[in-house]
Amino acid sequence: MSEPFLIGEAMTGGYGSVDILHSCTISVDKGQIAVIVGPNGAGKSTAMKAVFGMLNLRGGKVRLNGEDITALSPQARVAKGMAFVPQTQNIFTSMTVQENLEMGAFLRRDDINTTMEQIYTLFPILKNKRFQAAGELSGGQRQQVAVGRALMTQPQVLMLDEPTAGVSPIVMDELFDRIIEVARTGISILMVEQNARQALNIADKGFVLVQGTNRFTDTGAALLADPEVRRSFLGG
Repeated sequence: MSEPFLIGEAMTGGYGSVDILHSCTISVDKGQIAVIVGPNGAGKSTAMKAVFGMLNLRGGKVRLNGEDITALSPQARVAKGMAFVPQTQNIFTSMTVQENLEMGAFLRRDDINTTMEQIYTLFPILKNKRFQAAGELSGGQRQQVAVGRALMTQPQVLMLDEPTAGVSPIVMDELFDRIIEVARTGISILMVEQNARQALNIADKGFVLVQGTNRFTDTGAALLADPEVRRSFLGG
């Protein structure tokens, strides 16, 4: 069985001297959607940041397409094809939508217009508002800008930390539809979500974390059907 395209394997670490993750493993295959869910304080966002190199691991490895990238900085991981969209402060509010997207292409030396048009096709509202300051947009539109800017790097892996936080159910459904479209282009999606039921519904693979360790790992459909997962984490 081949190794997942991206894997954070047996990760142990945290902030300062306190370990939040305890031999936690997160992975995603090429062109698939993997979702990390669990109760508040379970270490979901910490696991995501560990995979992206934002905290030092005291144990475990991170590999991308078979290459050990554990020692690489987040910037070096971006150059390798990883993109990370944090939950907050993920856009430049004083810049226009188009300027935000252009900022996502800072490492590129080729023509970015084709990618820009692909993002405008994916998020048509951004094309309509491309000359408007991003700070004037709704919460859902800001998230589209943040995801679009990440896609401007032409990533192989797109990592999203709570992409639907604070948006309406209708906007959440729309964002999930767009995330599915991105995965269909061959980009791997690794996502942390509080809306566990909806996220697992679109996930190829799901990881349920509790206190920084893996409690359940299975396909999204299998986790949704698991009575214990439903009772403990999905409200019955």
